[in-house]
Amino acid sequence: MATRKEMKTPPIVSQQEWEAARQQMLVKEKAFTHSRDALAAERRRMPWTPVEKKYEFEGHKGKVSLLDLFEGRKQLIVYRAFFEPGVFGWPEHACRGCSLGADQVSHLAHLNARDTTLAWASRAPQADIARLKKRMGWEMPWYTMTDSFDKDFGVDEWHGHNVFFRDGEQVFRTYFINNRGDEAMGTVWSYLDITPLGRQETWEDSPEGYPQTAPYKWWNWHDNYDAEPTPNPKWVDITTDPQGAAIRRREEEAKAS
Repeated sequence: MATRKEMKTPPIVSQQEWEAARQQMLVKEKAFTHSRDALAAERRRMPWTPVEKKYEFEGHKGKVSLLDLFEGRKQLIVYRAFFEPGVFGWPEHACRGCSLGADQVSHLAHLNARDTTLAWASRAPQADIARLKKRMGWEMPWYTMTDSFDKDFGVDEWHGHNVFFRDGEQVFRTYFINNRGDEAMGTVWSYLDITPLGRQETWEDSPEGYPQTAPYKWWNWHDNYDAEPTPNPKWVDITTDPQGAAIRRREEEAKAS
């Protein structure tokens, strides 16, 4: 392993100089964050295109349609993973890049709480997919493509995320991201930022009538959304008045000691 003396590293400075440099960088980072937010707002205003063709997949319970992949929710993100004959690693492993991406997928309960479903799709049989998921500890729904879905949506030769919106029985394609854009995927925020409804929080610049709730307050433990759909008042207190909540917590601890 190379040592610092062998690398052309940045200068070594005092804590005060380091903090000044950090503040300068922070200005640029905040500008980047605001730019990313503006891009997501523009993405939410992109036109949609209807999906008229009927697609069929194999799931662990049998044949399902594209509409079924939504699992009753309004938004669907489908990632085309390469796990099938002819792919390096078959049949023991999926593509190394797709597998690295699978290891980054955040807990699906948080996406589901925002009316969004994440699904993966490959051409491997369901028995192989089930075996791989168990071995690697992956939990996402993973379907077998049986028709031209991959070719029709630009993922027959390369990975990518396609985003869909459901209005009753009608499905629309709203967005597509691949190549280096896929590298950033995995967190609940990166997924929601490519959906037509976004994070659905009040600070977002979204078209009129889009569902939105206050930030932070909808957050929950991943095993508690069904048990407590409305956030606990103590959690609301923390997100509304963090400093006051900390003081009250210390007072309660002092009384208990």
